[in-house]
Amino acid sequence: MSAPRVVIALGGNAMTAPDGSARPDDQRSALTAAMEHVADLIADGTEVVLTHGNGPQVGNLLVKNELAADVVPPVTLDWCGAQTQATIGFTIADALEAALARRGHPRAVGAVVTRTLVDTADPAFARPAKPVGRYVSAEEAARFAALGQDWVDFGERGWRRVVPSPQPREILDAPAVRALLAAGVVPVAAGGGGVPVARGGDGVLHGVQAVLDKDRTAALLACALEADRLVIATDVPGAVLGYGTGEARPIGRISAAELRGHLTAGHFAEGSMGPKVEAAVRFVEAGGRRAAITGLDGVADGSAGRAGTVVEP
Repeated sequence: MSAPRVVIALGGNAMTAPDGSARPDDQRSALTAAMEHVADLIADGTEVVLTHGNGPQVGNLLVKNELAADVVPPVTLDWCGAQTQATIGFTIADALEAALARRGHPRAVGAVVTRTLVDTADPAFARPAKPVGRYVSAEEAARFAALGQDWVDFGERGWRRVVPSPQPREILDAPAVRALLAAGVVPVAAGGGGVPVARGGDGVLHGVQAVLDKDRTAALLACALEADRLVIATDVPGAVLGYGTGEARPIGRISAAELRGHLTAGHFAEGSMGPKVEAAVRFVEAGGRRAAITGLDGVADGSAGRAGTVVEP
């Protein structure tokens, strides 16, 4: 019997300090702790593919763009995505290889800078809504808006840039990920949802100014790799119905159809739990055996269907 294949999507809590700080030392410490949980799962015989978010890291690069614009040319969002994939990927590889070695299960870990295809006709390009980077004053926002950027007033916190977040359509580097799996290497792929690319009229790929939701891409990656399970590791134990109300209740085991109904009814916020629920439902609807939304320390139990919000056919 072949080992179960699991795609694990690591949320921001796996890559930053408890207070959200994203200094290099904070990121290394958080990823070192996160890889202990992943190493346990691999040591128990599960075939794992890792993906991850990159919001704080891209935000840091955008601030560097702004501060150094008069000295070095700013880099575009697709370049930010590629750079953070590589940085987070090698940090995960170092931490996970060390954790596996301590368990007597040495394995190579390889990071793939992954491109994700999007459609330039996606409605998201006409309605930028994904916040990125830092909050600034109205005056600063007006200066950047004059350069063609989109900025939104978030009230007391200030103004923040918004960019398109189109739907991921295809994981273009999935063959490279499959090759790593076949060679016995643990892949780290599609970080931050992947580098968004589109095909021009001549068929040539080019990067686009957008950011992708890592959970939606994780579901697509899991389908492309014919994974049995998808685990979305976040900073809460699972999804909740009636969140923030007196009738809040956690969702345990649930069918994809029932959870789809709750999603359609608007029970989950678009900026937080909504994409995670959507990704879990999509994966199971596409033939996956199980998806789980759980806390980082529940990755192994979530994969086994014992913790978190467990979605099955």
